[in-house]
Amino acid sequence: MTVKTTVSTKDIDEAFLRLKDIVKETPLQLDHYLSQKYDCKVYLKREDLQWVRSFKLRGAYNAISVLSDEAKSKGITCASAGNHAQGVAYTAKKLNLNAVIFMPVTTPLQKVNQVKFFGNSNVEVVLTGDTFDHCLAEALTYTSEHQMNFIDPFNNVHTISGQGTLAKEMLEQAKSDNVNFDYLFAAIGGGGLISGISTYFKTYSPTTKIIGVEPSGASSMYESVVVNNQVVTLPNIDKFVDGASVARVGDITFEIAKENVDDYVQVDEGAVCSTILDMYSKQAIVAEPAGALSVSALENYKDHIKGKNSGLCH
Repeated sequence: MTVKTTVSTKDIDEAFLRLKDIVKETPLQLDHYLSQKYDCKVYLKREDLQWVRSFKLRGAYNAISVLSDEAKSKGITCASAGNHAQGVAYTAKKLNLNAVIFMPVTTPLQKVNQVKFFGNSNVEVVLTGDTFDHCLAEALTYTSEHQMNFIDPFNNVHTISGQGTLAKEMLEQAKSDNVNFDYLFAAIGGGGLISGISTYFKTYSPTTKIIGVEPSGASSMYESVVVNNQVVTLPNIDKFVDGASVARVGDITFEIAKENVDDYVQVDEGAVCSTILDMYSKQAIVAEPAGALSVSALENYKDHIKGKNSGLCH
């Protein structure tokens, strides 16, 4: 059987229909504080208001829902630093499936508890490994031994298509407000989000510049695409931005990002911390480190975005 490795706008449109009654249509908000600060218009796609407080529900539900009934009956597994795990747990409960969720031992307790809350009795949580990549290895071994279905957090075309529905929503909302995006900023961990949204934008908003944002201590996509022109594994990564600290991006996401992403920005830990504090004090938005990445990148791009429209996947 040939494994599909490309994502089309048709795939994203089909995912959108699957997710229609499952995910919230989160608001696209003009952020007055950031717009004034950078003398431009900054629009936040508020996925922090999603049922599981991130966009990850989109990809998780889409990837699980396309499984056959026989596959679903065998149960599902995943490896996640938190947000994908919550999406898988939410879906397992919704579809009444058994799920074993592997999370690094460094995962914040709040995220572990949220996974248990969303999944309830449908979910077993296993804490293992210091990093996502170590955790992933354990999950894949378990999945093979128990003949279950691994739901990849990024290197899966159905996960990517699910994340891409965020772009479809953004563009429809922007169109109703007569807004055209000059720039789109999105965080990169393994590359699932940027792959999905860039696929949709390149077809329906081709003049928008796609900017990928990574932690400076875990810039695995930049190192793979720009520096080495092949997927590489970073020997050491900074785990502060836990939702985007991945040592090795996916081979599928690598190919899509190489084609679609116009530029990369690396943001250091100090800038992320400042952004988190700023968003809370100025806008009453509680952002986790990965959610603050795209906002932090505006400082690097302030000369480019002046007088322009920028969309941020938050």
